[in-house]
Amino acid sequence: MSKRTRIACLWLGVLLLAISGGCNRQTKKRIAVIPKGQAHIFWQSVHAGAVAASREFNVEIIWNGPAGETDYTQQLQIVDAMITQHVDAICLAPIDKTSMVSVVERAAKQNIPVIIWDSGIDTENFVSQVATDNYLAGQMAAERIGKILNGKGKVAIVAVMPGAASTMAREQGFEDAVKKNLPGIQIVDKRYGWADRAKSLAVAENMLTAYADLDAMFASNESSAVGAAQALKSRNSKVRLVGFDSSPNLLDDLKSGAIDSLVVQDPFKMGYESVKAAVEKLNGGTPKKINNLTPLVVTRENMSDPAVDSRLHPDLDKYLK
Repeated sequence: MSKRTRIACLWLGVLLLAISGGCNRQTKKRIAVIPKGQAHIFWQSVHAGAVAASREFNVEIIWNGPAGETDYTQQLQIVDAMITQHVDAICLAPIDKTSMVSVVERAAKQNIPVIIWDSGIDTENFVSQVATDNYLAGQMAAERIGKILNGKGKVAIVAVMPGAASTMAREQGFEDAVKKNLPGIQIVDKRYGWADRAKSLAVAENMLTAYADLDAMFASNESSAVGAAQALKSRNSKVRLVGFDSSPNLLDDLKSGAIDSLVVQDPFKMGYESVKAAVEKLNGGTPKKINNLTPLVVTRENMSDPAVDSRLHPDLDKYLK
């Protein structure tokens, strides 16, 4: 064999090896995981759970979401980009239950399975939905309000935003439970904080001014709870607060007594179960259509319990660093 022939064969071998390596890389399924936002600890915990599942099931996740939880236009663009890339599956937390329908149905038409998580959507063209039982969570918050007020008093709701199915369900569960089970409790006001801490603070302050005899507040997500807590602390108010979700600030306020209690989700499990459902579908299985995760009421008395603490403090560094 001539020197020229040997060199040609060598380069051919290198080329075949490169092609083989590329094919092997392409066999790893790519799953886009798209949150409503990225700033809050809730989304970071979901991200960690998704990474945990990706490691267990040997898939690649592409994590990308809008900066703000009200920016459904940017979320639409992100989902569109993932469809154009033709990822193998999409796990989506819809900012708005109607605005995101078009891209979910577009993905379905292109045979890209969609897992809906955190919040519902107005279409059945998804494979599975993984979310907290938000209506039940609202009922649990109402039950806690009834307990701490001994069944009698005036309550205001720091709500999140119209169109967000998850928080709307919490608020509806709260209102229905008060109406049905707590005749001595009166909901005197409900205002939206638009998933923004500063706006939630302003809303809470306005309600405190309008109702000098207010007894309690229910805040239906992390940003609304932070805003409400700040309003109460700035006035040294005795109004009791039942919040939702957890963050370092909220847990500090729970310890100090500024917040009575928090209804919390399990975002790590939500991320894990969403990716797991996508993998099951890609492997030819049929994931559970509706996977409701049970919420938990956290108080100063139980927040140090091991089962509660593990939900409040997932090991983010293990998965995100």
